[in-house]
Amino acid sequence: MDVTDFSELPRIVTPLLAWYRGTARALPWRSDPKPYHVWLSEIMLQQTRVEAVKGYYHRFLQKLPTIAALAEADEEVLLKLWEGLGYYNRVRNLQKAAQVVVKEYGGELPADYEALLKLPGIGRYTAGAISSIAFGLPCPAVDGNVLRVIARVTASEENTSKEPVKRNFESALAASMPQNDASAFNQALMELGATVCLPNGAPRCEVCPLSHICKAHQLGNELAFPLKDQKPARRIEQRTVFVVLSENRVGIQKRPPKGLLRGLWEFPSAEGKLDREAAICYLKIIGLTAHNLVPLGDAKHIFTHLEWQMTGFAVECTPCSDCALTWVTLQQLREEYSLPGALKAYTAALGSLLSEK
Repeated sequence: MDVTDFSELPRIVTPLLAWYRGTARALPWRSDPKPYHVWLSEIMLQQTRVEAVKGYYHRFLQKLPTIAALAEADEEVLLKLWEGLGYYNRVRNLQKAAQVVVKEYGGELPADYEALLKLPGIGRYTAGAISSIAFGLPCPAVDGNVLRVIARVTASEENTSKEPVKRNFESALAASMPQNDASAFNQALMELGATVCLPNGAPRCEVCPLSHICKAHQLGNELAFPLKDQKPARRIEQRTVFVVLSENRVGIQKRPPKGLLRGLWEFPSAEGKLDREAAICYLKIIGLTAHNLVPLGDAKHIFTHLEWQMTGFAVECTPCSDCALTWVTLQQLREEYSLPGALKAYTAALGSLLSEK
């Protein structure tokens, strides 16, 4: 395996920082980089676009403005605040870490990379981001965006999916980082990867401040980098989802306490793509007699390693005492119960099926 040549890496510092100071996006966690705010934003931004995070970030802080409030929050409140963001273990670990911070650090995040790394849900990248952005410590923060930028700048032939390679990139960045400007340096690399040095398509090399240094650009082969493992094929599951209605209420149930989307609420569903007759039979099995069955169409949701291919029905019925559903109004559903974003196509249909009462 070829070893990456990082000897030219210090040359990126001056043009990168100049570019960042002139073009950085105005983001709420940048304008007020309190440790809790930086931490929350970094957890929310994992696997999620910046524009999608902004509203969640403001709502979360409005409801839970301190680490102590986060530590004490009811799980239903947490899940409702996170509803639609996905990867719900993120918010569960966020609360676990908050409880440790309250107990061991008086409710304030420690200004120490190694201490941060020991908290639930905080890995090397997040610990580096908090350390540098919130506390100004010269710690690298290497995520997928940063790996891509550095792999292209150096035309690295190493597989960036491998942990030892990531550690080498971290070490090289630590050696090149301006000791008194770690926050801007790390954020500039993140920003470049998010807005210019793009994945899955043509990078915007014409506006990149590092194009004159970038070896991949000089080779005219930017998309060949970074080298990484191929993702495994997703498993496909077909499901039939029932939006069950009775007396201006919808029937929901809680998912099991373990496994995918644990602890969230959902519409009842069956494995497979059921036709009308099979759907009516299934509803009888779970204690429901359908008076009317209306198709709601197909929908798809992609998880990391799984794809749900769904078909939906709106069902009008009379509830049975044997049916293990919780009946809620549309207002209650919107304010109190957290449904996964995977069901948003069918959640959206409720507005036309139920009144606001």
